[in-house]
Amino acid sequence: MRILVSGGAGYVGSHAVRSLARHGHQVIVYDNLSTGHRFLADGFELIVADLEDATRLSRALREVELVMHFAGSAYVGESVLDPRKYFRNNVQNSLALVNAAIDAGVRYFIFSSSCAVYGVPDKVPITEDTACKPVNPYGETKLFVERVLDSYGRAYGVRSVALRYFNAAGADESSEIGELHNPETHLIPLALEAAAGIRPNLEVFGNDYPTFDGTCVRDFIHVTDLAEAHTMAVDFLQSQSGATFTALNLGTGDGYSVQQIVNAVEKLTGRRVPLRIASRRAGDPPSLVACSARAREVLGWTAERSLDEIVGSAWKWLNSSKRQQLGEILRASS
Repeated sequence: MRILVSGGAGYVGSHAVRSLARHGHQVIVYDNLSTGHRFLADGFELIVADLEDATRLSRALREVELVMHFAGSAYVGESVLDPRKYFRNNVQNSLALVNAAIDAGVRYFIFSSSCAVYGVPDKVPITEDTACKPVNPYGETKLFVERVLDSYGRAYGVRSVALRYFNAAGADESSEIGELHNPETHLIPLALEAAAGIRPNLEVFGNDYPTFDGTCVRDFIHVTDLAEAHTMAVDFLQSQSGATFTALNLGTGDGYSVQQIVNAVEKLTGRRVPLRIASRRAGDPPSLVACSARAREVLGWTAERSLDEIVGSAWKWLNSSKRQQLGEILRASS
């Protein structure tokens, strides 16, 4: 199948691109490289352009059968401070892509959604039947696009899957690609960088949450497991004959607190992670843990990699020569 992957030069997108290629799909990466990296698209056709560029987008969608959409802004805290950016990048640009895809005759669409659509759930683990009540603009934008896809499916027949994943982490086992953000805001790479002495400490945002140790609890899922779920969603869309829109949680079902992640990093690296306790961040729920039973039922998918494998692959990536060289370049340009 010929698949256009928006944001395919980003963290999760680049892993999905490789999974698609392993399964025989022809992949086109469409990315403006504002947060992605050219090297993550090495070996694939890359179109460097904005989703706002209607002419280039329309041209890129010729003969495309499925769109996989990762492009957008993805920092919860930033979305609270700058919602205008998020509604432009995540809503306006997503609408442009969905509309262009339909105009080009694309029949299938897979959307990179988020557990942020749930807000602060009444109970965990979270199922897809949990009420969607986002508590930050990032979650609102993800839910908006889901509703667009649901409506468009009913009206135009496009079949879509929204994959609501929890905390992506880790790196490809080859250490050829991995997590590289500027600035980095994700817990596991931040903790590893603190252990490695790259940063002076790990900032912990709140230790007074109503959790067993006072720190936030999250469901961490290996990025390779996520990538494989996206590939399995392609097969599902081609074979299924039911609802035009399907939302699925992707997680492990196990929650780990910030402190537990710190403990895991210290155990694996043999190094201390210096901490600095800060105030809670606006829009951060105390606990987010997935129930992925529906993904298992619908896709035949389950997360296979453990927390130790997540931390281990991220540590290997951090210490790879490519990661260190690129990290220096990013720090110098920031």
